Amino acid sequence: MTEREEQIRKAIFDLVKQLHTERYGDISFVPGKTPVRYAGRVFDEREMVNLVDASLDFWLTAGRYADEFESGFAEYFGLSDAILVNSGSSANLVALTTLTSPMLGEKRLRPGDEVITAAAGFPTTVAPIVQNGLVPVFVDVEIGTYNVLPSQVEEALSPKTRAIFLAHTMGNPFDLASIMDLAQKNDLWVIEDNCDALGSRYQDRLTGTFGNIASTSFYPAHHITMGEGGCVVTDSEDLARIARSFRDWGRDCYCSGGENNTCGKRFTQQFGSLPYGYDHKYVYSHIGYNLKVTDMQAAVGVAQLEKLDSFTDKRKANFKTIYSELKRYEEHLILPEATAESDPSWFGFLISIRPGTGFTRNDLTGHLEQNGIETRNLFSGNLTRQPAYINIRKRQVGELTNTDFVMNNTFFVGVFPGLDTPRIEYMLDCFDKFFRTR
Repeated sequence: MTEREEQIRKAIFDLVKQLHTERYGDISFVPGKTPVRYAGRVFDEREMVNLVDASLDFWLTAGRYADEFESGFAEYFGLSDAILVNSGSSANLVALTTLTSPMLGEKRLRPGDEVITAAAGFPTTVAPIVQNGLVPVFVDVEIGTYNVLPSQVEEALSPKTRAIFLAHTMGNPFDLASIMDLAQKNDLWVIEDNCDALGSRYQDRLTGTFGNIASTSFYPAHHITMGEGGCVVTDSEDLARIARSFRDWGRDCYCSGGENNTCGKRFTQQFGSLPYGYDHKYVYSHIGYNLKVTDMQAAVGVAQLEKLDSFTDKRKANFKTIYSELKRYEEHLILPEATAESDPSWFGFLISIRPGTGFTRNDLTGHLEQNGIETRNLFSGNLTRQPAYINIRKRQVGELTNTDFVMNNTFFVGVFPGLDTPRIEYMLDCFDKFFRTR
């Protein structure tokens, strides 16, 4: 880069910083008029400068920022590999599909194998199971933690069980000690859906580091964002190479973009019935996808990753404030419980309406929404009752009574770092006004 180019870039970055200050520097909160979001992007001029920096390179696919993010994200977890993809749902797809690779031999997942999962949650934890011809086995959740009970997972075991695929609900880790012990005793794969739990810990260890492979999401509602984006993390170099293959069209080559002959054997190998020495860059060992990110997305992620610890602290503080104030209404509300030995980085504040209170979830959420407080149900409620999942091949353990309760009575409000003291105080005041009329 010439000195003149550097000067022009600096001038552009200075203007971007000024624009950020002008547009976002003073966003005052007006109670009753300014919405109190359940989630959202939290950023400053650093994300905008990085985004513009990447766009000026005009490297339109994954590049230097993607490499930097993958390296930093793997280091954050203390794992060997992080594989960026274009969404958290794609991360779930790649993580699960990785375990179907013929390269895993007899351990690979095959059509008809069973995968134990929760009935209450987000659909793209389960969709990859179905998309790979596997059979989801649905288990119930516990009210309070909203995670599966290990006893239910054990009850779900059958000779066909090959894997466990569970999310840490709302950032609350499931009982990893029990689940990992169960998996080890039964030789099962464990996939952690960590999309809602980035920064959460169990026994002082980050979630996403216990299973064989894990997923994360960078949608704006999540703990950090790239706009769209996700990541697969693992401490297995074999699984990482397979995951990259499925992400990158199914190719066998593992060269980074713009690189050649990383393996040193580009034209000296035999694959299938291809001619000897067929260019390794065009050899495909899996039926893959194209799920890569752009470098512009990764540039935003690099700036966000630097803030992850402070974001986590803010989520915990907001959760604590809301909990301490709503505790007075426990005769009406079931408040969230952290799993034993866990330290959640909460995605949201889950609330269930106790039976016999004299009002419904819709009564309370309707009041909050009318006053500008965003609410959300616990995603899809009971997945087995969703139109797309009614007729799929599946199995369930018991009646899923608690999952149905969640479907009818549970919702959440936000705890994300964009909620400052005035917004939280206003939200809590709206709760108070509702209960004063009861």
